[in-house]
Amino acid sequence: MSPPIFKVLTLIISVFAIMQISTAGDPDILTDFIVPPNTIPDGNFFTFTGFRVIFSPNNTVSDFKVLKATKVEFPALDGQSVSYAILEFPGGSINPPHTHPRSAELLFAVEGSLQVGFVDTTNKLFTQTLQTGDLFVFPKGLVHFQHNADPQKPALAISAFGSASAGTVSIPSTLFNTTIDDNVLALAFKTDVATIQTLKKGFAPKA
Repeated sequence: MSPPIFKVLTLIISVFAIMQISTAGDPDILTDFIVPPNTIPDGNFFTFTGFRVIFSPNNTVSDFKVLKATKVEFPALDGQSVSYAILEFPGGSINPPHTHPRSAELLFAVEGSLQVGFVDTTNKLFTQTLQTGDLFVFPKGLVHFQHNADPQKPALAISAFGSASAGTVSIPSTLFNTTIDDNVLALAFKTDVATIQTLKKGFAPKA
């Protein structure tokens, strides 16, 4: 194969690979939408009412709370490569470091201000203080967090995902609320088993 043709083919293959990566997400479906068995779709099937509670005058939140609209809560999203979450932050609350393995997250600050940030694969931290009306993107799979640093004022944000099931891996809970051996964690964090056990107590299910 002559060098010019080889270069052209290499370029075509590279462009195709980049396109595949950039469009990667939920699998494409071969129908307009996916309907669970024994379901006859109508307008109600395509409507989600789980966020109405946010607008209730009785809605009070004492700690960080997330309301999700994924394909679990809203089956019509199955195959549509999109989902939503509403994040409620009382004063001083935090959404702990976590990742979404199957999607980037586009966060819209609706009320109040938020300290946000993520860490890339070179361990570089990117942070920002969001004001009402700001958008911030957390790249797919990277560890990130949100914090309402104002102890008096609540904050509210909406997150959009490019997957019907973005998944959430909470770093603290995954490490300290599972059965990972205490010795493994002690070695990983360069501390002792007693410290690890103390941390685990804070994540134990409340009675």
